[in-house]
Amino acid sequence: EPVLPGPDWVKVKTRYGGICGSDMNVLFLDFNLAVAPLISLPFVLGHENVGVVAEVGRQVQGFAPGDRVVADPLFSCITRGIEEPCEFCQRGEYARCQNLSNGDLSPGLGIGFCRDTGGSWGESFVAHQSQLVPVPGNVSDEHALMADPVSAPLRAVLRRVPGDGDTVVVLGAGTAGLCTIAALRAVGSGSRVIVVAKHPFQGELARGYGADQAIILEDGDLLQEVARATGGRVLDSVLGKRLLVGGADVVYECVGSRSSVDGALRFARAGGRVVLLGMSAILKRVDWTSIWLNELDVSGYVWGDEETYQGRRVRTVQLALEWMAEGRLDLARMVTHRFALHECRKAFAVAARKARHCAVKPAFTFD
Repeated sequence: EPVLPGPDWVKVKTRYGGICGSDMNVLFLDFNLAVAPLISLPFVLGHENVGVVAEVGRQVQGFAPGDRVVADPLFSCITRGIEEPCEFCQRGEYARCQNLSNGDLSPGLGIGFCRDTGGSWGESFVAHQSQLVPVPGNVSDEHALMADPVSAPLRAVLRRVPGDGDTVVVLGAGTAGLCTIAALRAVGSGSRVIVVAKHPFQGELARGYGADQAIILEDGDLLQEVARATGGRVLDSVLGKRLLVGGADVVYECVGSRSSVDGALRFARAGGRVVLLGMSAILKRVDWTSIWLNELDVSGYVWGDEETYQGRRVRTVQLALEWMAEGRLDLARMVTHRFALHECRKAFAVAARKARHCAVKPAFTFD
């Protein structure tokens, strides 16, 4: 049972704890060891969450027991009690915090990766009051659970919204890919969106969230399919890989596998952008040629954070919840499977074999 680390912390009784691909990577020992110094053992997994405040520290303001909340899992100088925040936290760029192993907490990227806080795969976890966002009354628990999964894609889209004349390729139609499509449409982008899905049921979901075209990975020649969809052309080679001339203005990579990252770089046009959203381990045999050959702009995002939207600085988790309340985002149907904690083996089997179960977001429930 986690205890409050300080007087400005709260304890949250979990209602839903999402099973994220990054959690599964930890279970299968397929996570990026480069971040190992930023994790403290033993920790309880689970960063996607929605719950009810159960206990508040004596300095907590604005929250009381019984309040339904989502905790933005990301740690920062504020949560760590650091009196002189790093340059990034001073600007509200908490995802770039330089003090992930300093301050009052053990090392940890966020809730679910730190031994002091617990995680949403437990009956309760603790969060700093600055991490909490109230859940609007008309937003269901299932819907609120998706505020964290959509927050990083929403941030990536808000950073540079594709224009109405742009062609966008989204690689992957799991949670991250579907949330990226939903985010594009929620911010009002009229770009042409092409999704590459591994399975037909994912392609159907992607079209439901606003994709204009779905390419199913198992059908045909992917490079040729992307070339046709984007108006590019394929150059053959007797010595190495084929080359795509033309391609998408923006590619969102939402899988994290070697083949997907490799494809993302190849599918972007000259001067295009590649946005990496799929969490991956250290990848071997990725061909980086396109970055310099086509002078690509490559960026990556893994957390939600504060962004500027219509002149207002707001956390993307909070913005997502507001848009859910307004009906602008409808992500509740992504929560396809629910499990009690004692059914964890079954939950992991479903999460690992999503095609067999037509699963998108499995979650643990604590009713």
